[in-house]
Amino acid sequence: MSGTDDNQNEDFAAMLAEYDQGGDPKKKRKEPQVGEEMRGRVVSIGRDSVFLDLGGKSDGMIEIAELRDADGKLTVQIGDEIEARVVETGDRSGVVILKRSIGRGAEGKAELAQAYQHQIPVEGVVSGVNKGGVEVQIAGVRAFCPISQLDARHVEDAAPYVGQKFTFRITRYEENGRNLNLVVSRRVLLEEESRAQAQVTRATLQVGAVLRGKVTGLKDYGAFVDLGGLEGMLHVSELAFQRVKHPKDVLSIGQEIEVQILKMEKGDDPKRPEKISLSLKSLERDPWSDARERFPEGARLPGTVTRVEQFGAFVELAPGIEGLVHISELAQGKHLRHAKDAVKPGQPLDVLVLEVDTDKHRISLSLVSKDDDGGGAPVSSGPAPKLGTFADLLKKKK
Repeated sequence: MSGTDDNQNEDFAAMLAEYDQGGDPKKKRKEPQVGEEMRGRVVSIGRDSVFLDLGGKSDGMIEIAELRDADGKLTVQIGDEIEARVVETGDRSGVVILKRSIGRGAEGKAELAQAYQHQIPVEGVVSGVNKGGVEVQIAGVRAFCPISQLDARHVEDAAPYVGQKFTFRITRYEENGRNLNLVVSRRVLLEEESRAQAQVTRATLQVGAVLRGKVTGLKDYGAFVDLGGLEGMLHVSELAFQRVKHPKDVLSIGQEIEVQILKMEKGDDPKRPEKISLSLKSLERDPWSDARERFPEGARLPGTVTRVEQFGAFVELAPGIEGLVHISELAQGKHLRHAKDAVKPGQPLDVLVLEVDTDKHRISLSLVSKDDDGGGAPVSSGPAPKLGTFADLLKKKK
């Protein structure tokens, strides 16, 4: 027999061996392991259980009670894909037993050790606040959750969490006779979920992209916005064209808003590898785009002092439009050391437009003198073009 025939026979033998083993050994899926998170497709729904196709030769089963909502309504249908963790490999039956969480029923107590060993999430209800954290009831067992592990962010007051049901991970498990000492964390699960979301969000990130996010923090200098596992910074100067003293004046924690990505940079923090700068005002119409037409040089119009500096006073002429009355114009022949000696914030002023620079967003103003005979250019008595306020913009985005 020739060498070619020998090679063909060897290939044929390998194919038979592969068929007997149920597929290519290189492509054969490893057997499910207890504690492993698996994804399966719903193929059958029974009275007590839901069966899943896990791929390959593996079939999974999960209790139907785990797939019902608070009202008892089933949340899946045939063809849906769900994720759950392996609690039994089903070596004899061939069916892998899955759970999404432990602690829902009376049998939950017996499964807590397994949940700790394999890091399977457990359900619990916050039942009280104590020193350094909260008390959590899990399958009839009292557990402790440190305040630092209750949420993804620092919690000042844990009282609002009492009575709420959350999913936790057991981080410490000690048997003391008949008693169990459990320490749990909700934060680790939230961080894992955030990392998974971040992978999806990161693929959509680019300068100029408009994303929907949720306000998660408010500081003097701006607001933090969760974009889906990734956090961006919305600086106070990017909230609106009009001046905003503090983000809390226009935003609130938990509020959903649309923002535009202004800039992305690499960060030094491995947990936040990118610095994302956001803007709200870039989605508004720039009130300076027609400022020259609305406020022509020589026009007399009313305004309100917004802030006072040594060199002069800033006067708001319209939302997002301020002009400057220099201290020399405020003095009107008198000697002034500071503009505050002539005007104060909130004071109404009649001003005259001297010069408009739309590129630099500057308008130079002077005071309308008391003996002015009205010879300056008149201001249109009709309503100014409606730009829409910052509040209007937020309403549209809610």
